Amino acid sequence: MLQDYNQLLDRISRASGIAKEEIDRRVEAKRAKLSGLISKEGAAQIIAAELGISFEKERMKISELMIGMKRANLLGKIIRLFPVKSYEKNGKSGKIGSMVLADDSGNTRVVLWDTNHIALIETNGIKEGDVIEIVNGNVRNNEVHLTGFSEIKLSKEVLENVKTERTYSEKEILSLQPGDHTKIRAFIVQAFEPRFFEVCPECSKRLIPDPSGPKCESHGRIIPARKALINFVLDDGTESMRSVVFSSQLGELGLSMGDLEPGAFTSKKEELLGKEFVFSGNVRQNKLFGNSEFIIEGLEEINIDSLIEALGR
Repeated sequence: MLQDYNQLLDRISRASGIAKEEIDRRVEAKRAKLSGLISKEGAAQIIAAELGISFEKERMKISELMIGMKRANLLGKIIRLFPVKSYEKNGKSGKIGSMVLADDSGNTRVVLWDTNHIALIETNGIKEGDVIEIVNGNVRNNEVHLTGFSEIKLSKEVLENVKTERTYSEKEILSLQPGDHTKIRAFIVQAFEPRFFEVCPECSKRLIPDPSGPKCESHGRIIPARKALINFVLDDGTESMRSVVFSSQLGELGLSMGDLEPGAFTSKKEELLGKEFVFSGNVRQNKLFGNSEFIIEGLEEINIDSLIEALGR
């Protein structure tokens, strides 16, 4: 998704013929009028609308998509297709499909709600490696959602060098919003006791309670795999945020599952506090507490040489 504010300014400037500096000034004025309750990207979209600029009729690169778009059109290659899932919520049942779509600028998750679209997955009407065109997608939470008003068309266009790795923007914690896929450079200032849970060793899904023993919705009765998560509080100097790291990232923290056992984690926690990393992940809204939290998908130690090089540019 488009996270680079300067990239958005470029698009508005090209479409309007107005200098980027003037658009930036109008964005700041709009944010001031709204008491800072809107992001720069959101304010820029309002300015674009006021100038009569619409990005919804043109085909866009994945990196150019903006949260809140109602009629996004894009072309991409399916690099991952997930099994269709059934759900029940508020007395209603249905199916949901999803895939990861990529072009040469980035990739994004596409969520299918319409039965005709879902049938394309179930009947192999679309498959991994296919290039498809999407018309009238809704962009929310950094994903493209397709409804009955959306279209999926197979395309004969050839896409080379698509980006298969997840892309992250760099942001400060203060500016993070739910749905952001981003990198932050921050210190671990607080760590909480690990929580353990069991999952299916085949698909890593949570298990269904069953009197006869652990059961997976997809694989039946299994011998469960033990996993863990740790909650941290990260601080980058602009703000602090609660975060979650799962056991798959323990090695990057210099930890093992044994280090999380009662008694062992106390000393390890002291070693972690005050350490600085570059964390990559996504921001989601915690429905239980109503606050934002950062789900860590990867982390790396600060490379001083690279940092000095970047500052010298």
